[in-house]
Parts: sequence; C-alpha cells; structure tokens
Amino acid sequence: MNLNRTGRVGALCWLAASPVFLVASLITGLRWREPTYSWATHNISDLGNAHCGVWDTTRPRYVCSPWHPLMNTATLATAVLLAGGLLLTWRVLGRGPVVRTAQTHLLLATGGYALVALYPADIDENLHVLGAVLIMGMGNVGLLLAGFAPRSTTLGRWRRLTLTAGLIALAGTTLFAAQQGLGLGVGGMERVAVLPFPLWACALGVLLAETPVGVDHGVVVPKKSTDGRFATHHNSMIDGVSGRRSR
Repeated sequence: MNLNRTGRVGALCWLAASPVFLVASLITGLRWREPTYSWATHNISDLGNAHCGVWDTTRPRYVCSPWHPLMNTATLATAVLLAGGLLLTWRVLGRGPVVRTAQTHLLLATGGYALVALYPADIDENLHVLGAVLIMGMGNVGLLLAGFAPRSTTLGRWRRLTLTAGLIALAGTTLFAAQQGLGLGVGGMERVAVLPFPLWACALGVLLAETPVGVDHGVVVPKKSTDGRFATHHNSMIDGVSGRRSR
C-alpha cells in the first residue's frame, strides 16, 4: 500500500500536534503572575482552569491561569490533529489485530484530549478526569501495543522508538498516579506520562513524510509513466529483472 496524498496529510497532522500543544503550554504558563507557573509543581490541567483559587485536595495549590482559553483551544486542536493523523494514516500503518487494537486505543486517547479541553477540571471534574484516564490509560497502553506491531507493517518499522515511548509513558503514568515525582516533581512526572504520545506522533509524522510516494513496507506499487507504460520504483525489483536478463 502506497503512502498517498491522504497519508502524507495525516503525517503532517501528526507532525504539527506536539508543537501546538507545547507552545501553548509555554505561552500560557508564562502569563501566570501570582503564583508563577511551575512545570514541576503544577499539573498540565492547571493551565486550563477557568477560575482562580486553591485547587486539588490531595496537593492543594493556588491556580490562576489568565490565558486558559488559549491552552484549552490548543488542547482541542491537538486532539483534532492527533485524531486526523490516525485516521488519515489508518491503512498506511498496516493491518492485523495488534495494529488495529493499538490504533483504536490511541484514537480513544485523542478523545481524552478533547474532553480535558472542553471540560476544564474546575468546570466538570468528572469528565476532565475521564479525559485524563483516556490519555494516560488507554493512550499509553495503545502506544505500548503499537510497539509490538509486526515488522512487516509500516508501524513495525519503528518498533524500538515506539516501545521506548510506550514504556516511558506507562512508567510515568504509574508514578504520577502514586504521586511520586522522583526529582521531577509530580507535575513533571505527569508530563512524562502525557507527552510521549504526541512526541512519538511528531517523530512518526517526520518519518512518514519522508517515505517515497508509491512505496510502503516492501510492496511495489506500479505507476503509469508518461508514455503510457507502467514503471516500477522498487530498486530490488529492477535489480532482479536485470539479473535475469544477464543470464
């Protein structure tokens, strides 16, 4: 199956998702005054809270995010870009139960991004927490599953990258749930749990965008040449034909 124009657009969606999320996080955090925003102390969700006040009974902290609309809009955009990337590259990444299960889990995680954006923690905590569970639970399990995709699939080409991202994300999720910062702070550990998926998607978007059109996981896709004949763009096939002619 070739990486057609649709697949390339999906790759570009993935490439854009992480920068949108990270830049919005940085800008929104810089607008905090009293207190200043700390990536180690504060949660990502604190950037999207709509009201000022003491928040969270387990780790009480004062939250006041004047540019919360920017963060929530960017998070929703991240959800759309990640979902678009998944759907537009759905067939490109391969087939089989492992690939499809991983894709389904990751798609549910994009729904989690949408929930946390539409329902800030101080507006509807239950739906916000559900979104967080989809991101850090379903999404990170899906990321780890993607690391076991068959090597014959496009997704399986980057097994080491995917397994590394999945293991880091699940470790971060476990430690964040236990409120263990390990020197990074609990807020920092939340980022270890959340960021591997969009960063992985960004890296995969770059790798897919560099894939030649018409070639995917060893399948030769014939293309029509200007004189009406079909030509192939797979080097091994050309070499094989040349070898048979030389005999």
